[in-house]
Amino acid sequence: MTEQHLQAGPLPSGMQLHDDGRLRHLLTIEGLPRELLVEIMDTAESFVSVQAKTVKKVPLLRGKTIVNLFFEPSTRTRTTFELAAKRLSADVLNINIATSATTKGESLLDTLRNIEAMFCDMFIVRHADSGAAHFIARHVAPHVSVLNAGDGSHAHPTQAMLDMFTIRRHKGDFTRLKVAIVGDVLHSRVARSQIHALNILNTAEVRVIAPRTLLPADVEKLGVHVFNDMDEGLHDVDVVIMLRLQKERMQSALLPSAHEYFQLYGLTNERLKAAREDAIVMHPGPANRGVEIASDVADGSRSVILEQVSNGIAIRMAIMSMVTGAAQ
Repeated sequence: MTEQHLQAGPLPSGMQLHDDGRLRHLLTIEGLPRELLVEIMDTAESFVSVQAKTVKKVPLLRGKTIVNLFFEPSTRTRTTFELAAKRLSADVLNINIATSATTKGESLLDTLRNIEAMFCDMFIVRHADSGAAHFIARHVAPHVSVLNAGDGSHAHPTQAMLDMFTIRRHKGDFTRLKVAIVGDVLHSRVARSQIHALNILNTAEVRVIAPRTLLPADVEKLGVHVFNDMDEGLHDVDVVIMLRLQKERMQSALLPSAHEYFQLYGLTNERLKAAREDAIVMHPGPANRGVEIASDVADGSRSVILEQVSNGIAIRMAIMSMVTGAAQ
């Protein structure tokens, strides 16, 4: 199944929402109303306290079966989805795609139909091809929800929402914030989803900082201000989001060396002085220490990287409960 095949056909308007505006699938942040993003964060807030309890479970999804359908590896994302589902008391099925029937000639749709026949309620989909989650959402049974856990260089909506949730818990009102996204924007599905979310939440200014070779063409059309100089781009920002260099997605030599990249775009404590004194530092992980971020910054007092991981469980609990109607 090629990426072209997966992307065939436009995403129908409103495909992610029920007629009454409730969330049915979460495939992309783009096009969602601000009220829904706020509802996701508000719902996640109610789940934060669950993680501090001795028994970290609520019965909202008892009797539901959730399938982790990961076509590419991601320990952190798969683990947080699995934990979120289990803390909602759902049954979780992890499909090992490397040994599944899809590698033996069975089509993806055949695999989906067989899983649906086991009375599953939700697919968590991660795929190397852009559009994979949308393709699956078009073909699932009406009672099944699809959550996009990352597709190609296109979107990673739950990561963006946990990032927004982390920012809101530290900074509150987005309309006063300047946020800088730094690094490999060209290959980052996270960056695209973050930019859409930040703009939907009416963030005062969204900046991207990167060498020209790591920026998409016409990136300004996404509603961002572009900086090629790190120090200039970091001036007076409230939030710094570092991105991983995605060397596995680079088709050619877009950078001279990792060392030179760190000299120009790596986040150090010295460089962080250009931001506001109370600026927070974020990274969707896994971080390449000494390439995009210095260890003393990643582990420093302004870093909220581990909070992002914890918040990811609450956000994914919120989204799962919302698409099943359990949060209503």
